[in-house]
Parts: sequence; structure tokens; C-alpha cells
Amino acid sequence: MCGIAGRTLNEPGRVGEDLVAMMAAQRHRGWDSTGFALYGSPRSTGYVVRALLDDRAHLDADLEAIRAVTREHGADFLEDPTWDDSGQQHVTARFVVSDPEPFSAWVDACDALPRVELQSAGRALEIVKDVGDADEVADKHDVREFIGTHGLGHVRLATESNVSPVAGHPFWARPFPDVAIVHNGQLTNYYTWRRKLQRRGYRFTTENDSELIAVWNSDRMAAGDSLEASLQRSLSELDGVFTYLLATSDGIALAKDRWAIKPVVAVSAPDGVAVATEEQSLRTLYQDEIDVEVCDGPSIVRVWPVGSPVPAGAVA
Repeated sequence: MCGIAGRTLNEPGRVGEDLVAMMAAQRHRGWDSTGFALYGSPRSTGYVVRALLDDRAHLDADLEAIRAVTREHGADFLEDPTWDDSGQQHVTARFVVSDPEPFSAWVDACDALPRVELQSAGRALEIVKDVGDADEVADKHDVREFIGTHGLGHVRLATESNVSPVAGHPFWARPFPDVAIVHNGQLTNYYTWRRKLQRRGYRFTTENDSELIAVWNSDRMAAGDSLEASLQRSLSELDGVFTYLLATSDGIALAKDRWAIKPVVAVSAPDGVAVATEEQSLRTLYQDEIDVEVCDGPSIVRVWPVGSPVPAGAVA
């Protein structure tokens, strides 16, 4: 029942505002939680980090603990942390760190801290997700003001887990910088792949299959597959019904399983690309007559690089 969306712009612009509008149009598909994976101009060094802290009463102590772990890995804060002022018990903090070594060990050390979970880290990526609908989350975290080149959005109706920022989408492909996913569907071989990836040293913070798909693709790309090749491989190696959008620092991509049950539509326009579960989401950006591609066939892969309004990729 969840709704997903992706957006690319040919040059940096108000991608946050676009994604909020697209997800607000899909509120009927889920209002328990909403999330955004936003890509700004990539940093040459350092990582932008978003972290969920469980208890606002311990905010100062938890930020100091993160700083201490960061220093233990040869890095430090490059900017003072900021956080939301909603007054809710949980708090989302944003900070920038210099390059910790090794990066994956730093991620594990931060996640091992009590009351702390890293939600994203990257040169360009920032994941913002929280309970509530698109407008509520956007207002709380100033999503509409985000300037960037591309991003993903998700609205969730909780059916298998609790309603919390941890359980919401998008998911970061921990510990790979700048990779995020939104997903509509369900894997039937989730636990088989989870065990395989855990034996390779990967950690999962939830039992959500979307988190696994992101790590699975990142592992394939780390082994040498291109993004498109990894997506194609997922159609045969991941079982179930699924449509997912995967984002990297270069753009967004789509994979749709062999059963073709979960819907998705796309528009390629002069200013960029918009992809969503429903056409009415696209129409929040494009009211005039424009060609809408209904991606209704089986085993579909698309790749939309930033700055290219013409889809690249293949249909299997």
C-alpha cells in the first residue's frame, strides 16, 4: 500500500519541495511515516550525517559520545551539530565529520552507542524520515528548503512493524556512503539473503527487506557490477513482488520484478525526471500535457543519471 517517488533535476534546485508535493499527493497510500533521501552538491571531503537519537533529554551527552567515537577514528566534527526543535522525545541530529578511518568501523562504533542510530552518511546524501504525513515531516525538518539535484520519497502504512522513524523509509545501505532505497513490495527469500550478507560482515538495524535490498545492491557494485547490472541481477536473485528505486550520488534507478504487480509511472521532461507509484503524484509537478510512461511490464530496469532527461537503461 505504500507510495514511492523519485526526482532528478538537470541542475541544482528545490528538489525537497518537489518531493514533498509528490508524497503529499500519495498520502492516501500511507500516513504513519514519511521519508526523503535528499542529494545536495557532493562534498570533496567529509560526510554529512543524519542520526536518530532516542531521548532528547540526553541530546548533549549523546552528541559528545558521537564526537568521542569520531575522534577515536581519526576524524572530528567539521560543523557544529544541529537538530530539530519539535519537542518530541526522539530527535534527529545533523552534523558533518571529516573522513573517519576505517569508515565502516566508525559506523559500527556509532551504532553501538546507546540511544544512537545513524540514518545516513554521505558526501551528498541526507535521509530525513519521521512519523507523520509529508507535510508534517516537511514542516518539522525544513525539507522544502533543501536544494539539490535528486532524491527519493516514501509514504508508509505500517503493516508488519511499529510506527517509528527507525522503521520508516528510505533506508541507507549501511555502511556504503550515498546509497539509499525506497521500496514497495515484499521479498520471500529475505532471511536467506540476510544470513548470507551477515556472514560477509554486514549489519542490519531492522528486519525490513528494503534495507536488505539496498545493501545487496551495494555489495554487488562493490564486487564490480555496474548499477544497471546489479539491478538486472536482482530481478532473478531476489524473490518476491517488488518495485524499488535506488539512489546513488549519480542519480536514481528503478527495478521492477518479473511479476509486475507493484505499479510505477515516469515522466522524462526538459527539467529532469519524476517517477512515482501513481500518476497524480507526477501531476503535482507537470500539469500541462506531457507523455507519461506506464512501467507495467515484467522485469523492468531503468537508470536516470542526474542531468539527463532521457532515460538510460534497459528493459529485460
